[in-house]
Amino acid sequence: MSSAGKALEKLLEIVERLRGPDGCPWDRKQTPETLRKYLVEEAYEAYEAIGEGEAAEVQEELGDLLFLILMIAYIYQERQLFTVSEMLELCAQKMIRRHPHVFGEEKAASAEEVVARWQRIKEKEKKETESAILGNLPRSLPALQLAYRLGERASRVGFDWNRPEEVFPKLREEWEELEASLRSGSREDLEEEIGDLLFTLANLSRKLGVNPEEALKRSLEKFRRRFTAMEKFFRSRGKDLREVSLEEMDRVWEEIKTGE
Repeated sequence: MSSAGKALEKLLEIVERLRGPDGCPWDRKQTPETLRKYLVEEAYEAYEAIGEGEAAEVQEELGDLLFLILMIAYIYQERQLFTVSEMLELCAQKMIRRHPHVFGEEKAASAEEVVARWQRIKEKEKKETESAILGNLPRSLPALQLAYRLGERASRVGFDWNRPEEVFPKLREEWEELEASLRSGSREDLEEEIGDLLFTLANLSRKLGVNPEEALKRSLEKFRRRFTAMEKFFRSRGKDLREVSLEEMDRVWEEIKTGE
C-alpha cells in the first residue's frame, strides 16, 4: 500500500474511533444533515487558501475537507446505505469511464477535445428528467458562479454569443428594462430585471475569460480594505463615521484609493 493509502486508512480509523461507543459525544451525535453546513464552510476555506497561495494552508484545509467527507460517508456506511469503499470505487470507475483517452483506446489531442468527449459521456449517463447539457449543477452554488457555469455549458452546443462585444446590446437592453421596471414600481419586475442584468454580466465576464464570482470577491475585498482604512483614519482623529459627512468620506476615500 502506498503512503497516501496508509494515511487515508489511518484517517478512516480515526473516524471509526470517534463514532464508536467510546468515541467523541459530539461526533457520535452528528448526522449528514447536521454536517452539511460544515461541508460548505470547509470547501470555502480550502477555496480561499488556494487563492492565497500558501501551500501549508492549502494542505491543512484540504485535509479538513477530506476528513469531513470521510465522516459523512462513514455515517452512511453505519446506516448500511453504502460503504466508504463503495463510494471510492464508484468515483474511481466514473473517472476511468470518463477518461477513455487515458484508460482506453481512444485518443484526445487537446484539452478542448477532452471536455467535449467528457460532456458526451455525461449526456449518456444522465436521466431523462435532467438536462443532458446543463447537467446537475447544484442549485445551492453561489448565484454568480452558477450563472457562469450555466452559460458555459449552454455555450458547448452553440447557444452563445460569438464575441464579447456582442453581449453589450443585450446588456443595454437589460439595463433599459430595469429602468422601466423601476418606473413601474413593481417589486417583482424589479427583482426579475436585476436578475437578468446580473446573468448577462456573468455571461459577459465568461466571454472575457473572467470568472465573475472571483472578480466580485476581489472587488469586495478591495472595498473592505478601503472602508476599514477610512474608518481608521477618522477614528484616529476622534471622529465616528456616523458623524462624518458624505463629502468628507468621499475625499478620504479618494486619498486612500490614490495611495494604493
